[in-house]
Amino acid sequence: MIDLGYCFDLTDTAYLRELKKSYELAVEYCRISGEKLPENKPIGGSEDLLLRKLDCYVIEMMHRVNREANSRAYDSVRGVFWEGRPLYPNAGFAEKNHIQICVCNPNCIKGYFLPRGIDVKYPNP
Repeated sequence: MIDLGYCFDLTDTAYLRELKKSYELAVEYCRISGEKLPENKPIGGSEDLLLRKLDCYVIEMMHRVNREANSRAYDSVRGVFWEGRPLYPNAGFAEKNHIQICVCNPNCIKGYFLPRGIDVKYPNP
């Protein structure tokens, strides 16, 4: 069980605007420092950008800016990833759409369970 707490929620437009500002700061930081801005890249034969070094860098920049502003640290980050081929022509759904959660504050993990064994007297749904 997870309580997202103070969540940087990338399904919310306010947080998306903040992430866009973090990207702009990351670009400026790289320009000034001479550091190369990371890129998102595909892995193997995939067309999806599965190696998300740019996204990670921008989110880390967001955390850094937040810390330097002495703001409350985010407990978690939630994002949606649209990956894979469309399910059908002109679809808004793809084969591998998913949501990922990063728990930054371990106190957000409220508990876990251990799956019990299968009772062979009943079908396993």
